Amino acid sequence: MRIQTILNKVQKFQSFVYGEARLVDEFPRPALEVELRPRGNSLAVCSGCGCKRPGYDVLSVRRFEFVPFWGMLVFFLYARRRVDCPTCGVKAEALPWAEGKHRLTTTYAWFLAGWAKRLSWTEVAQAFHTSWHHVFESVKMAVEWGRRHVDLEAVTAIGIDEMQWSRGHHYVTVVYEITAGRRRLLWVGPKRTAKTLLGFFRWLGKERTKRIQFVCSDMWRAYLKVVAKKASQAIHVLDRFHIMSMMSKAIDKVRAEEAKELKARGLEPVLKGSRWWFLKRPEHLTARQAGNLKEVLKYNLRTVRSYLLKEGFQFFWEYVSPYWASRFLDRWCSRVMRSRIEPMKKVARSLRSHRELILNWFRARKAISAGVVEGLNNKAKLATRKAYGFRTYDALETVLYHTLGNLPEPDYAHAFL
Repeated sequence: MRIQTILNKVQKFQSFVYGEARLVDEFPRPALEVELRPRGNSLAVCSGCGCKRPGYDVLSVRRFEFVPFWGMLVFFLYARRRVDCPTCGVKAEALPWAEGKHRLTTTYAWFLAGWAKRLSWTEVAQAFHTSWHHVFESVKMAVEWGRRHVDLEAVTAIGIDEMQWSRGHHYVTVVYEITAGRRRLLWVGPKRTAKTLLGFFRWLGKERTKRIQFVCSDMWRAYLKVVAKKASQAIHVLDRFHIMSMMSKAIDKVRAEEAKELKARGLEPVLKGSRWWFLKRPEHLTARQAGNLKEVLKYNLRTVRSYLLKEGFQFFWEYVSPYWASRFLDRWCSRVMRSRIEPMKKVARSLRSHRELILNWFRARKAISAGVVEGLNNKAKLATRKAYGFRTYDALETVLYHTLGNLPEPDYAHAFL
């Protein structure tokens, strides 16, 4: 079977035919070069307006990289025509196998983008004997196409969070769709300000925003303010994950301060090495940690009282009725305010100030959870590690959309994957 027959089977171009194919010796491995030429009497297509126009002249031959065959690099050779367009002037013709001035064929770019979901960008570049930059450009092309064709009509629940992407205070705001059965990244914006989140709602549009029924976020003031302004019709849920995380941080602060006090007073260091005894859920403790915690709970320490307050709060999530849940929340906050443990009192004041948003968790019938958001955030962090080499926000945004955006792809006769 001839090379031209195989290429026509997997990648046929209208108005173009495959010519001579030859094997050339290149370092570090041989390459296959295949000539392409226009069909007789066919007119070139203007790259500006997309109309067929008469020819002007012919440029020099260029090589376009195609999907490798049998471990060999494959290149298309073509002398591009220029057209004399009455609308656009003299323009280079549009090619069906490549966009603009790119040297990679569109098919090969989609091939690399597909493998970039499975392997790190560096591994893809090494496996297919190309450069990291080519992989990045391929992924960027796939993301841009997918973002232009993404379906946003059925979005009814979103989760908003921030993610640190570089050393220092470099954050991005991420918005996920957490509709049942459809979880994906919708939007990424630089920083974690109110202006950033406003950008998401402008991108989504007023009509689609009105269809949002549930919003899940943490207590970041900028997010609360924007959601109240732009999606007031939605039930805004402050999830248990963020609340319990806040309590754990308070307990850890109490423990650290009290451990220093015991050491300074020369008392028995009963809290030494106890951090995870108090931060883990009881069912996740090892046998040794559970035994040590049981011994420490015998002492009348602020850390112990804080831990018991936190564990007592777990009953809050067992309620079904928002009314009875609110009664429990009020009693628990009153009890904490009498405890004279400042970090825990700070938690109680925060819960009181966000009381209605916390109770929305019950009004949403516990169907919306930020646990989904945190799970997607963990995948996002893994994706950034797999894209070794990114240094800019642009590259970060590209890898997040590509990995978590569940973006559509065009239909091809042969997927090469």
